[in-house]
Amino acid sequence: MSAPSAVDASPTEPPAGGVAPRKCEGFPSRLRGASRGHALAYGALTVSVAILAERAIASIVAKVGHAGAALDDAYIHFQYARALAEGHPLRFQQGAPMTSGATSILWPAVLAPFWALGARDNAILWPAWALSFFALGALAWEAAHLTERLAGRTAGAGAGAMTMAFAAFAWCAASGMEIVPFAWAVARASRRASDWAETPVSSRTARSEGELVALAWTAALFRPEGAIAASFVAATLAAFPRSTSGRGERRRSILLAIAAGAAIAAVPLLFWATTGSPKSATATAKLLPGNPYYSGAALVTAVGKQANLLALTLLNGEVWSAEFIPHHGAVIAMAGLAAVAILGARTNRRWRAAAVLLIALTMFAPCFYLTFLWNRLRYLWPFATGWIVGLACLARLVGDLAARLHGRRRAVTAMACGFFVGSFASKLEWALEDVAQSASGIDRQQAALGRWANAHLPQNARIGLNDTGAIAYFGGRSTFDIVGLTTRGEARYWVAGAGSRLEHYERLYASAPSSLPTHFIVYPEWMAVDAVLGKPLKEATVTDSTILGGRTMRAYMADWSKLGTGERPWTPSAAAIDVLDVADLESEADHAYELLGARDGEQVAREGASPDGTAVVDGGRTNRALERFVVRLVSGESARGIVRLEGQPGTMVRVLANGEAVDEFTLGVEDDDWVEHGFEIPARAALPRTSIELRAQGAPLTIYHYWFARDR
Repeated sequence: MSAPSAVDASPTEPPAGGVAPRKCEGFPSRLRGASRGHALAYGALTVSVAILAERAIASIVAKVGHAGAALDDAYIHFQYARALAEGHPLRFQQGAPMTSGATSILWPAVLAPFWALGARDNAILWPAWALSFFALGALAWEAAHLTERLAGRTAGAGAGAMTMAFAAFAWCAASGMEIVPFAWAVARASRRASDWAETPVSSRTARSEGELVALAWTAALFRPEGAIAASFVAATLAAFPRSTSGRGERRRSILLAIAAGAAIAAVPLLFWATTGSPKSATATAKLLPGNPYYSGAALVTAVGKQANLLALTLLNGEVWSAEFIPHHGAVIAMAGLAAVAILGARTNRRWRAAAVLLIALTMFAPCFYLTFLWNRLRYLWPFATGWIVGLACLARLVGDLAARLHGRRRAVTAMACGFFVGSFASKLEWALEDVAQSASGIDRQQAALGRWANAHLPQNARIGLNDTGAIAYFGGRSTFDIVGLTTRGEARYWVAGAGSRLEHYERLYASAPSSLPTHFIVYPEWMAVDAVLGKPLKEATVTDSTILGGRTMRAYMADWSKLGTGERPWTPSAAAIDVLDVADLESEADHAYELLGARDGEQVAREGASPDGTAVVDGGRTNRALERFVVRLVSGESARGIVRLEGQPGTMVRVLANGEAVDEFTLGVEDDDWVEHGFEIPARAALPRTSIELRAQGAPLTIYHYWFARDR
């Protein structure tokens, strides 16, 4: 029995031998010979895309006065595209080390030829927009055909219409980012893999096989999450070989499955070869796994909270997603996924149903990010296609129920799809206004400061940034990315916290001062290391755009004069034989310093004064009830330790050496600021590697520094 090619056919038994692919299910380049219905579908889709693109782009140009990106990260991709066109790929700026700061490898590569052909400055947005809105139309086509064999042609048309009406896709297509092209790559790979599984063995072609491998690589190169789609393609090729007639054919299928699966490792291997680490800078800065403050139970708890937020708040159209998703939609969305599973079993297209469910559930992959609430939830929307297909399948089940009662299946299916389309479309007007407002905010803040830097800062200036896109793109100056996306090695210090950044800058100032910024253009509250921010030079305040990281971004002279002032104790002491600088990651590693439950945000870059009034800056860790580390002492010789800390008066601190209680002290009422306290380590406890513990009783402490010297 053949598959349902008639409108809304619903087979109740499995197809015999699979389903021959439709001749007109490809791209517009294959339109010749297609049916009149498909020609009309192409025409309607083209007109819809053109209208949506014109409205979105016109609103941006009208608001900004010229082309502009709605996300600062878009300019990171444009910068890497320029680097590729200029012949220094993966180098954010010429002469800089190779970095992995772009979230997409493929998107800058796609845009680079346009830069080479003259699309400079904001003109690069025009090809980015053209490709993104073309991808939106192609995504709607894929959603329709992914749905059709599960739920029929009416539901398929509904899925395509929902895709076009979904405001998040329109917003993302106008943003300048890779989001919608990546969503298309995932949907296309999943749909073609499903077609392959349903095609009779005798009809599977080498051309389709090659397309599947290419799609696996395309998805994986667009974004890291594309590895999931590549895995599905590899599994499809392994499970459904082109021929089972001989050992050679079987081996060939396995090799092709491996070729598709190899895409999963391609990007990590590229980063490993070019930057020395298989992990991208984005992953280091944003992923929970590998973050020192999230491991074990803390990691499970954090991911669980993110998943709960996504399932119960964002899919329900609340708070951050309210501008894109109708309220109270979570239950309906979940019912849609159940409908996919039901129709997959009923039509014997379980592989296709699995593809749809995989797309939808991959939306939970960003739950492993520190947060996915950045940039209008852009990390989530590439996987909305699976949920849209689910809604179309749910509409089909509603139609089937109506058929049992009134015999009007197609009409009710169409009405249910129309309800979903209308619900999504009701958000479009706001989205188009917001994308223009966002582009205006970026242009008035980051882009404006970048142009100011180009006009006013010396050619040899090096700018420290925490938003590295537009300022680097328009600024024409060397940059130092505080977050570490585009400056190699900085991400781990950003993740660790402000205290660790301060200590890291001290090390750089001592060993490679020319690598440090001469200027900063930052949100001061993000920077959180005020001690290195010198004279303010320029600021850009934008109060009417929520896409920005803060209302005011300022340019400063860099001031490194205070670095190193916290390195020596103000308490008189003999020459130190060992020093532990808390929050200094290298010093902590050298002393086996244990985090012991430290959490994100429990760091400080403190600027204050010593008892004699001397200015002191030092990095430290807050909320410390227990400290444990190893120091190097002279075996058999008593030593004196000094700790710089702050805490509540009355807090008692007990000191242990190698598990033995050796001293204790209590913070007095006069210790209402940071202070230094000494403690004794007897000769019997002094070893070449001595384990030290400090236990606070009463209230936690903030710890900055330890010094150890021979007891005088």
